[in-house]
Amino acid sequence: MTVSVTEAKNKLTQLLTAVEKGERVTIERHGRVIAEIVKPVAQRLPKFGTLKGIVHMTPEQFRDATRPMTNEEVESFLQGRS
Repeated sequence: MTVSVTEAKNKLTQLLTAVEKGERVTIERHGRVIAEIVKPVAQRLPKFGTLKGIVHMTPEQFRDATRPMTNEEVESFLQGRS
């Protein structure tokens, strides 16, 4: 569906309803396309447990890997970012 800017302003609710149903809305100004409204693609979230059986960590390794950085580690990290 293609509409003018004026029509888009006046019919925004109807246009959004059309987009929710999967329709693509193109908005033109003086015959030139300036915008398209499309329904976003649903993002797939990673499934919990995806790495189960692949990554093995002891509780000590996990604690060491997730502990906060010390001030010295932060300074060293920042100095390496030139």
